[in-house]
Amino acid sequence: MQPSAHVDTFARDHLPPEAQWPVLLLDNPDVAYPARLNCAAELLDRAIEAGHGERPAIWSEVDGKPQATTYAQLRTLVDRSAHVLVEDMGLKPGNRVLLRGPNTLQMAVALLASLKAGLVVVPTMPLLRAKELKQIADKAHVSAALCDVRLADELARCMNPDDEFFCAELAQVCYFHDDAPGSLESRAAAKPAEFTACDTASDDVCLIAFTSGTTGTPKGCMQFHRDVITMCDLFPRHVLKPTADDVFCGTPPLAFTFGLGGLLCFPLRVGASTVLIEKLTPALLLQTIERFRATTVFTAPTFYRQMAPLVKDVDISSLRKTVSAGEALPQATRELWRDATGIEMIDGIGGTELIHIFISAAGGDVRPGSIGRAVPGYVVQALDDAMQPVPPGVTGNLAVRGPTGCRYLADERQMKFVRDGWNLPGDAVTIDADGYVFYQARADDMIVSSGYNIAGPEIETVLMQHPAVAECGVTGVPDELRGQVVKAFVVLRPGFEGNEAMVAELQSFVKNAVAAYKYPRLVAFIDALPRTETGKLKRSALKTM
Repeated sequence: MQPSAHVDTFARDHLPPEAQWPVLLLDNPDVAYPARLNCAAELLDRAIEAGHGERPAIWSEVDGKPQATTYAQLRTLVDRSAHVLVEDMGLKPGNRVLLRGPNTLQMAVALLASLKAGLVVVPTMPLLRAKELKQIADKAHVSAALCDVRLADELARCMNPDDEFFCAELAQVCYFHDDAPGSLESRAAAKPAEFTACDTASDDVCLIAFTSGTTGTPKGCMQFHRDVITMCDLFPRHVLKPTADDVFCGTPPLAFTFGLGGLLCFPLRVGASTVLIEKLTPALLLQTIERFRATTVFTAPTFYRQMAPLVKDVDISSLRKTVSAGEALPQATRELWRDATGIEMIDGIGGTELIHIFISAAGGDVRPGSIGRAVPGYVVQALDDAMQPVPPGVTGNLAVRGPTGCRYLADERQMKFVRDGWNLPGDAVTIDADGYVFYQARADDMIVSSGYNIAGPEIETVLMQHPAVAECGVTGVPDELRGQVVKAFVVLRPGFEGNEAMVAELQSFVKNAVAAYKYPRLVAFIDALPRTETGKLKRSALKTM
């Protein structure tokens, strides 16, 4: 590793032993970065050097009207804010700073300023409560926070010595999205307009991204400055292929690496612009596409399903590329969206541990039912439990290697995620002879019924093709006779009734589409599926319903 710029060496000191790291594939011209690299400077300063200074970087909605912040204006906001972090707050390179805010210009500024100052950012989802913030702050030994003033209440509990969720090391907070004296914006206004980026090593930790997983204690994934740039130079370069004329928008939070890449880093890397809107419904996302003439959208399958019937009412003629990730994309949703828009979805699978998408396909490379192939720079295999490759078409455990990989912060689960140099995301897949990956289920969610292995997402895909089904989730539940049986939780479309006749109809529909042993022996009708803030189906919650 390169000599660190960090004065506070906590992050590097708490990396897993290198023997527990995955094999990193760095002998690749796409990721040949210099030894000294600051990702914020690389994204922002390099864009301005390339002549993008007067182009829009971030679009916001102010009083119902589009408002552009140019690259030059964004850099000034970032540099002034970085002075506040260093001079007013006394933060040193390597200090961890917790970030808390929705998708706004101010959140982007706080994030980029922290990175430019050499701090380690710990972004958090807006909906997290004090209990969850304490888990994260304590594990990362966070000493300072930057927080949208509208989200102050839960963080205030972490600052209160009398509260059960008090964080002893969290010594100071500076609020943004606020014009009061002492806010980040007020302090920054008096600072110099230029800030020299911290001379960080390319392998200095810059981000501790806590997983948005559906179960268990959050895991802190430690990413380097070079990893942030790597995610911009592989999936976007080889699959998405953005240009400076693109306008990005979407729903994933900037605190989620899917959103950090798709809604901030990817556009900045090519001199494009992004639209940051706080709270989007399917209808509002379509209106955002129309208003800002967006070309590229990132969101989860749920949104595409809900947007498809609304497309006819808005002008989305500017839209060229739509990226789906965060959960499995049912083939029915892909077809529904394509029929409504004429656009072939770009599916992708990634993970916080590897920072972003590592399997995907676009355009003519799309194969029905498949996520895609390994993004150039990554290699994937399907392995058995003994870590041996399985034949094409046989279900195995997804294994990934590339220039990014899992490095958990002080977590014994490192040795479960990384084995024999492979990252094991915990997905059951098949891979065909051409390298196309077909998602089956989370490895822990495979349903074993009477000795048969059944993948819940396969049954979900079938059920989603029935005209009465708006959404569904499938899981296994205990059964004395069969070990487990398949249970489907179904959200019906308006006008359909959840009765015994509908149960029988759905069961028959599945039997006619796939092997009969896979049909849901139990069907429950519910009003809404339980989901995480990032849109993932909470299968653990289904199992307890």
